[in-house]
Amino acid sequence: MRLFGRKDADEGAGRSQEAIAGFWTWWQETRPRLDALVAAGDKKGLDEVLGPAVAAVHPGLVWEVAPGGEAAHALVVTAAGDAELRPLAHRWAKAAPPSDLLWEFHASRRANPRASELTIEAGGYELALGKFTLGLRVPPSQPRVDVTAYHPMFGELDADARMEATLLALDHLLGEDDVARWVGEIAPATFEPIDAVAAVHLPAVVADVASGYSGEEWLRLEGRSGRGAALVAEVRHPLRPVDRPLLDQHIAVSVPYKHRDGDGLPAGASLEALRDAEERLSALLDPRGDAVLAVHLSTEGQRLFHVYADSTGDAASHVKDLFTAWPEGRARVEVTLDPSWSAVAPFLS
Repeated sequence: MRLFGRKDADEGAGRSQEAIAGFWTWWQETRPRLDALVAAGDKKGLDEVLGPAVAAVHPGLVWEVAPGGEAAHALVVTAAGDAELRPLAHRWAKAAPPSDLLWEFHASRRANPRASELTIEAGGYELALGKFTLGLRVPPSQPRVDVTAYHPMFGELDADARMEATLLALDHLLGEDDVARWVGEIAPATFEPIDAVAAVHLPAVVADVASGYSGEEWLRLEGRSGRGAALVAEVRHPLRPVDRPLLDQHIAVSVPYKHRDGDGLPAGASLEALRDAEERLSALLDPRGDAVLAVHLSTEGQRLFHVYADSTGDAASHVKDLFTAWPEGRARVEVTLDPSWSAVAPFLS
């Protein structure tokens, strides 16, 4: 068996961990100055001090100081919807010192219970969030809500500014993670949708949709491969990277099977062996909490297991060991960094 890609994954994870550790060392050293800037309400000073430190972790991260829940202030360092950066933001928050009376730390924007009273800035204009209205559509049998957003000022903004304002409004209404989890298509509009409702009703609509997906299940999907061969996939549902933000490592395990039916799908002894392998894989991963079997699919004498794991852990080595003695041929394991779960993109909810 060959294990591909592990070196690159380890190096990428190592650099991220070093950058995060460097930030928190800097934070402890700079804390008195930061406390003074916050106390003085010096936003420009905070930007000059905090901005470069966050950029040193990654220039794509976005930060803000917001009112805290338990503490007076919350430092939020977020991927701002960038799935590639979400694991990094969550590792940053995981490594944070314990919250105290002044500071708490978050990897995503949280819902604001007073969202309708807020004003957001976009395109040089201030927009009252309470004036947003939304057209909402729930696709049949889908765990999401599609949103068409309207604000009376949208006619003054260009397309990018309209989208920026809409995303900020949704983050305040639902919290950034629930936007990623439950909101599907997002379309800012310069004309109010016919069936628009006040934006403050969005959380209730999302809560109603979410109530139908209180737990995961496995779906069986049937189709054809690119070469026209029969293909069967079993998929966790809902399947969303935001639910497991630290699992940024893709472990692809491809194993051959000898016994096939007329469509090239596993049969007989091979089907039993694959079921046993799936059970042993789940028994290995489920107690760990840092890896999960997301999808497996079978076609033309090959089964491909898609596993996602925390790249700072050792799940890949354990998965490799599990398939070392696969009895029906040579197993192949390939490990890559895939924070956005692009390898299973067709199956994401």
